Amino acid sequence: MQNQLLDAISREGVLASVSIRYWRAAKKLEAEDLGLNDRQIADRLVVLGHKRLLPREALARFALIESRAHAAVERSSFPFLGGIARFVPNRNLARLTETLENLKTEFESEIDSFMDRYEDLRASALGEWRDAARSLDVPVGEFVDRIAATFPSGMRLRQRFHFDTHIYQVTAPESVRLQATSAADQAAVVQARAAIASSASEKLARDTESFVSDCVATLREQTAQICDEMLASMKSGKTDGVHQKTLNRLLGFIDQFKTMNFAGDEALETMLANARRELLGRTAEEYRDSAAAQAQLAKGLKQLGEEARNLATQESREIVERFGKLGARRFSLVA
Repeated sequence: MQNQLLDAISREGVLASVSIRYWRAAKKLEAEDLGLNDRQIADRLVVLGHKRLLPREALARFALIESRAHAAVERSSFPFLGGIARFVPNRNLARLTETLENLKTEFESEIDSFMDRYEDLRASALGEWRDAARSLDVPVGEFVDRIAATFPSGMRLRQRFHFDTHIYQVTAPESVRLQATSAADQAAVVQARAAIASSASEKLARDTESFVSDCVATLREQTAQICDEMLASMKSGKTDGVHQKTLNRLLGFIDQFKTMNFAGDEALETMLANARRELLGRTAEEYRDSAAAQAQLAKGLKQLGEEARNLATQESREIVERFGKLGARRFSLVA
């Protein structure tokens, strides 16, 4: 069962991670920067922070692209094995890849723009640091020279910008590469590494079973949460209780569920299909025109939330086992 589950996971999605690095324009704050010496800083009690070489807004665009990239990955995936990577169901992979490629293009364009402005930004920042030195009552020339020395050259700076996307296949180790000289050493290493590979495979299989179960519970909990938030929005809304954005939240969640439900949670899928048919057939304006319809919507959302929350507390072993049969079917086709 465990090997079949691993094969099913490998078949239904991939692991993805995005790594974005850019120059943060920050250096450790030294006592001299404050007009002090090291003996005046009680290092048991005081830890100096960092000094910004450039204003925050100079790099704000990179920070925005980074946050958008990580948000795109998180929207399309589940955390895998404690967050070492994100599991992306196949149905989300093409869209996610396109989004990340567009963001990478935007990132690279911003690098070019930043490098074109770098010398001007540096000169402007040193002017601000010169003013800061006067207010700190420290030797201005020495202070500014020390700050100027921390700015990297253009060539070195460009190397600090990277936008990398990594895609991995989920697989258990079958063996460990052997590098030993003597025959005796080889025999001992083969035995030890075979045991390590076997143990790692078993652990990965167990963790994968928990992962699939957690993904099922997460989608169920999210369903309950969105129902609670919609009910709260209806009670506090300014448009007589129902706004189209409120209805669109559930509609969007149902569409997202279809792309995230790689494990095949048929119970929640049926509940959401019923909710779409029974609760989303009217517009917000039509709901506002009918008190009875509003009451029906509130009742339906409350019921959906309660049922989803109840599902989230239930054992999902049946779903996990059914999902694992995807791997079994692959083995039977290959045989």
